[in-house]
Amino acid sequence: MRILVTGGAGYIGSHTVLLLLQAGHQVVVVDNLSNSNPEALRRVAELAGRAATLHEVDILDHAAMDHAFTEAQPDAVIHFAGLKAVGESVREPMRYYRNNVAGTVALLEAMERHQVRTLLFSSSATVYGDPHAVPILEDFPLSATNPYGRSKLMIEEILRDLHRSAPEWSIGILRYFNPVGAHESGRIGEDPNGLPNNLLPYVTQVAVGRLPAVSVYGSDYPTPDGTGVRDYIHVVDLADGHLRALDYLLRGPGLLTCNLGTGKGVSVLEMIHAMERAAGKSIPCRLTERRPGDVALCYADPGRARQLLGWTASRDLDAMCADAWRWQRDNPDGYPSA
Repeated sequence: MRILVTGGAGYIGSHTVLLLLQAGHQVVVVDNLSNSNPEALRRVAELAGRAATLHEVDILDHAAMDHAFTEAQPDAVIHFAGLKAVGESVREPMRYYRNNVAGTVALLEAMERHQVRTLLFSSSATVYGDPHAVPILEDFPLSATNPYGRSKLMIEEILRDLHRSAPEWSIGILRYFNPVGAHESGRIGEDPNGLPNNLLPYVTQVAVGRLPAVSVYGSDYPTPDGTGVRDYIHVVDLADGHLRALDYLLRGPGLLTCNLGTGKGVSVLEMIHAMERAAGKSIPCRLTERRPGDVALCYADPGRARQLLGWTASRDLDAMCADAWRWQRDNPDGYPSA
């Protein structure tokens, strides 16, 4: 199959592109490289023994997107492209709505122009807001506590409206919990611009000496150790979920919504201790105030993905940390500058 992947040079995108190539698909990546590095795709080609085609294009550039679609002639689109930092979204909400929401509308319009009607969308557990219970099921009430989460929720509503109006579309909405880890080779992994916004890359950068200490935002949550509890999922398990979902969508039109998580909650302090075991060293941390927009408990019920896609996460917390540490240790400064 011919698959167009937006944001395919990014963290989750590059791992998914690798699995797509290894599965025999032809892959075209559309990425403006604002928060990614083409070196990731070069290493993906090295690991896969074959390369994806890269178009350095912003999805809001209509002419450039038409050119990419004309060249690629894709059978389906996997849509990763988007801004994803909760704190940044609170400071710059309009940037998030333009890039994430308007960008997705522009992508859907390009797909319609080129008669491509199979889409797999990268959503987020943030659409559940502050959940009323855990584990979280797909039919829980939807809300959001920050502009990043609202942008994902808006896109989901757009996709549901699109499918109601045009049922010949085949659309998958995958709600990720907390992707972590790296490919077991240590060749590709998470390389955030500037200070990491997510926990594990921050912890690994402290472990490797790039940062002085981990800030733990909130130690008074109603959780066993007072720190926030999340569902951390290995990025390769997450990428595999995309291949399973893509196979499901290609069977025929419909609307699929699935959680992708492990179903197990891990606290911030538990994650730090697991990384200490992986790195073989202590990791300094300091407790500080809660961060706006964060919630106490968030972990998935992944039963629907198991039932419909035949998918379950197979890598445990120690594997996540071992792979994340291998990536950081072997690439202490991330990918080399382009």
